[in-house]
Amino acid sequence: MPLYLKRFLPHLFVILGFIALSLAYFSPVLQGKKIFQSDILHYRGMAQQQIEYAKETGEQTYWTNSAFGGMPTYQLGAKYPHNYIKKLDLAIRFLPRPADYLFLYFIGFYILLLSLKVDFKLAALGALAFGFSTYMIIILGVGHNSKAHAIAYMPLVLSGIVLTFRKKYVWGFLLTIVALGLEIVANHYQMTYYLLLLVLVLGLAYLVDAYQKKQLPHFFKSVGLLSVAAIIAVGLNATNIMATQEYVKESTRGKSDLTITANGQPKAAKDGLDPSYITEYSYGLAESFNLFIPKFMGGGSGEDIGKDSKMYEAYLQLGASPIEAIEATRNAPIYWGNQTIVEAPAYVGAVIIFLFVLGLFLVRGRLKWWLVGGTLLSLFLSYGKNLSFLTDFFIDYVPLYNKFRAVSSIQVILELCIPVLGVFALVRLFNDFQKNEEKLKALKYATAITGGLALFFLLAHSFLFDFIKPGEEEYPELLVNALAEDRKSLFISDTIRTLVLVLLSAGSIFYFLKGKVSEKLLVIVFAVLILFDLISVNRAYVNTDNFVQARQVEKPYQATLADKEILKDKGHFRVLDASREGQQKPARAAYFHNSLSGYHAAKLNRFDALLDFHIYNNNPEVLNMLNTKYVIIGDESGRVQASTRYTEPNGNAWFVSKLKVVENGDEEIRALDSLETKSTAVIQKSILKDFNLERTYKSDSTASIKLTTHKPSYLKYESNIAFEGLAVFSELYYYKGWNAYIDGKLISHFRVNYVLRALEIPSGKHTIEFKFEPKVVETGSKIALGSSVLFGLLLLLGGFLQFRNKE
Repeated sequence: MPLYLKRFLPHLFVILGFIALSLAYFSPVLQGKKIFQSDILHYRGMAQQQIEYAKETGEQTYWTNSAFGGMPTYQLGAKYPHNYIKKLDLAIRFLPRPADYLFLYFIGFYILLLSLKVDFKLAALGALAFGFSTYMIIILGVGHNSKAHAIAYMPLVLSGIVLTFRKKYVWGFLLTIVALGLEIVANHYQMTYYLLLLVLVLGLAYLVDAYQKKQLPHFFKSVGLLSVAAIIAVGLNATNIMATQEYVKESTRGKSDLTITANGQPKAAKDGLDPSYITEYSYGLAESFNLFIPKFMGGGSGEDIGKDSKMYEAYLQLGASPIEAIEATRNAPIYWGNQTIVEAPAYVGAVIIFLFVLGLFLVRGRLKWWLVGGTLLSLFLSYGKNLSFLTDFFIDYVPLYNKFRAVSSIQVILELCIPVLGVFALVRLFNDFQKNEEKLKALKYATAITGGLALFFLLAHSFLFDFIKPGEEEYPELLVNALAEDRKSLFISDTIRTLVLVLLSAGSIFYFLKGKVSEKLLVIVFAVLILFDLISVNRAYVNTDNFVQARQVEKPYQATLADKEILKDKGHFRVLDASREGQQKPARAAYFHNSLSGYHAAKLNRFDALLDFHIYNNNPEVLNMLNTKYVIIGDESGRVQASTRYTEPNGNAWFVSKLKVVENGDEEIRALDSLETKSTAVIQKSILKDFNLERTYKSDSTASIKLTTHKPSYLKYESNIAFEGLAVFSELYYYKGWNAYIDGKLISHFRVNYVLRALEIPSGKHTIEFKFEPKVVETGSKIALGSSVLFGLLLLLGGFLQFRNKE
């Protein structure tokens, strides 16, 4: 057998093992089933219009009218020309979802450990610990696919960086380009941003090490190469990055021009998200121990605790029927921490944390410090408002930090760092760099810390905790006490579980150091312990019950009688879903209609304000100007129906005779409270001046303007008016892409009524067209093509250099 094949064979077996394990954990995919993910349910509703349009025409649309009155599709799965890095990503994710993401977890982490010169057996062990970390599985269960996607490529990016610092300049440089390109294509900039924070910690550790070893030229050469690699990786994703950057300024992540809230309270016009929104999901200080003891804080916000629970007995004593009691226990509020809602504990694993602590005593040098530094930074920032001085500093002074919410999710960094150091603890055990006495001493410390901590909680929990969530004191005392007892029972059982796993781990290493267990057997023992530890917890939250027939995922919404009635109307109008089902499934209406509602983390800023100020308050004039023809409501019996009696829509476009001039955005949005939108439009003074507009226009009772063609990114109107007139269109104003044409000539349009488009139209008969022609897509695609060609040339050059060096 050739030497190169013999070297690759173990890795091939590992890869096949990862594939088999990924499919085995999500085995229903082999039966053609798909995982039902709540967030993907919302995404399907939001993206249905563009999916159907692409299917019917073979063209991509970069604008959708189906949600929030209209918005770009940049963050709804838009496909761009020359996005070849995306094609590579799709080729790598060849397994059915979500097995593809689990496989990515495994293979990325495996490559990272190999780049750190770890033996393939231990690299595979570390990959299992990372891939099955509870948070990694939970996000797949709820549908945070882009987050999982980005996390999966994090280790691969670190691999390229590590190889470069190890003086493997060619392969490190090329791998960094590919890995970072794939990381960016995952399109979850929050996770990529967190990765950047970890890279800065890594860079600082390597800088200090290079200074101490007098290797600063090598350090700066590596940084230079990595900087070039990052630029090319960004170029590969130029269209997506540029479009997102352009859109984010106009979204809720950008700066609003309003200085008041909907209830009239003053609001600072800040760039970025509100601090209270950023820190809404802040990890509790005591919750840190969830990483070590799975149900330290009870578990998830709604769990099935069954008939044997104290809660079940309490409901019976309060007069509930057995059926009512069992229904209550199926969604018991077991979590008792400070966060609003938690799907499951962010459990890293008792076994891997034991190894991590062992690594603190055995591993030395820059590797240890960037892993420990990344872990601590991640943990401290995840506390959010519970460690306000640090969080406030980052929000106020660290660039871009205020663009992201749910600070607890930064724990993905520690979930990456902990398994790496844990594996290196085993690496140090297996080599001869330290004497057995030192290893036994480290084992004693690690066992005392982790086992002692578990034992302490087991003995002192009654003095430390009351197991009651803040605010529950208002509920019946009998029920609160029963719930506390159930939480306490889970706490005790999981603490014992953790203690046993720590002792088994410590015992196995002790026997290895005494020569009674071989290295190979110890790896197998830890593989079994890690798999048992993590999978037994994961299966409680993501299992075969999460899978349904494929058609339920592909067609998640069924048309109601109201939907069917509205769909008979082939006009171009909007729908407001005010039913209870619409509140529970905010993207449902967008699946069928041009809706005013939807589900998205970054809505257009102006429309979001319009929702708060007017739409949620059912302002009829605002609904009319948005051409809201139908309102979906529920009658007294709960049946959903469509109604037209709540609105008198202005139509797709209309002529107004007056302009009400205001000074700023606050006055403009407030003016909509009483504006007669069919005859008057409100405009800011600066816009009036810039476009040299009149304040009044002659009335023409015979004037008409009709929509004759409508597509997501194209609208055509025919107008006829005796005098020059001002037309208002019931379409959202988004100047970074929408262009207006009169008789084929490009004409500037402007904003009125805070969110709508308007246009001066000359007398006579004319054709008006609006086309969504975002320059950013054209420019970005050219950059992406150029970057792809450059990378191809660099890859050929790198291969030639490596071949020449071997020769």
